[in-house]
Amino acid sequence: MRLLQSGAEFFPLLEQAIDAAVTSVWIETYIFNDDASGQRIASALASAARRGVEVRVVVDGYGTGEPRGRIAQLLASAPLDLRVFRPLARWRFNWQALRRLHRKLALIDSTTLFAGGINLIDDHQDPARGRLDSPRLDFAIEVRGPLVEQALIAMRHVWRRATLAGGAGAWSDAGVWPDAGAWRDACAGPDAATAPAPLPVPAARATDRPQAWLGAPGRLVSAAFVERDNWRHRKAIERAYLRAIGAARHDVLIACAYFFPGARFRRALAEAAARGVRVRLLLQGQIEYRLPHFGTLSLHEELLRAGVEIIEYQPGFLHAKLALADQWLTVGSSNIDPFSLLLAREANVIVHDAQTAAALRARVEQAIAEGGVPVGWSHIVARPWWVRLTAHGAALILRIGVAVSGRGLRY
Repeated sequence: MRLLQSGAEFFPLLEQAIDAAVTSVWIETYIFNDDASGQRIASALASAARRGVEVRVVVDGYGTGEPRGRIAQLLASAPLDLRVFRPLARWRFNWQALRRLHRKLALIDSTTLFAGGINLIDDHQDPARGRLDSPRLDFAIEVRGPLVEQALIAMRHVWRRATLAGGAGAWSDAGVWPDAGAWRDACAGPDAATAPAPLPVPAARATDRPQAWLGAPGRLVSAAFVERDNWRHRKAIERAYLRAIGAARHDVLIACAYFFPGARFRRALAEAAARGVRVRLLLQGQIEYRLPHFGTLSLHEELLRAGVEIIEYQPGFLHAKLALADQWLTVGSSNIDPFSLLLAREANVIVHDAQTAAALRARVEQAIAEGGVPVGWSHIVARPWWVRLTAHGAALILRIGVAVSGRGLRY
């Protein structure tokens, strides 16, 4: 396995893997954005499909919806299978629509897995804000070995449900585009037989540095693929977190974009700090989405009283979803909030290995040193009254949402 930090490292390696694919490329993503990075991956997928590689792509019906623009043209130009998870029905709403596909997975030739929090969107691009001044901070992990089989089973299950739903002409968990042929013809332009020209590959940047593989051949590394769904694995990721925090003896370090844990999770952090473990949280410092941001602020006082250190990442948006507890670590798509832990389909890779943990800890420590701002009591006291009021209001809304979901007592 090897760690990849943000799209600058992730996209070149993913593109290379797709270009080298021989039999299959399977992609699951929440966001597939029509920008330079997304177009590079779409172009690679289309090229792979045209040379006979089986290409399957599943996008979320809310995070992506129906691909448009250059992305749509590229995907429509090749014989690949594109499916949407829970397409949104504009004329009605039901609670099932909140159960999104939030996983970010890429499986190449059933031998190489990319998993993490990185969507198919450029580091400097935001769907709502446009161009960002600073890159998004995120992580993924590339894995080869027996763990890949676990991911293959999970991805095959999602694809099977998508296929059955599409074949029946109705949506359950996911489905195909209602008229895939018409959509492909429309996106391909006036001459449907003419494929869009391949995109040029930009020259390598200074940040596009290949990372060393962690875990040399012959050295055993304990690892697992853990998914969260709404049937068999509802609590799998949260339980893995709680076990690791409960077993930690020296250090717990969590980097999370959206942080609003339930009572058991907060209690686990407090108990770890009480027994002498250094517990640190690297959280979102900038306001990306107001409700989760102010909801997190409402927890600061409780966490500080429990001895938990809070650090806000300020240079850009923090999108990482990772944690370290001594030699245990996880990298994946799951935030520590009600959406990820109660509703969405998520996927994390869990590793228990000193070398891998040290490599990831060094990356996070560097991010803290370069852009982390510790939150202390002076910051809480200095907050304007309207910030405190908004934080309490956001927390109330989130707790009502958890209660309405029917799982409030178990969160």
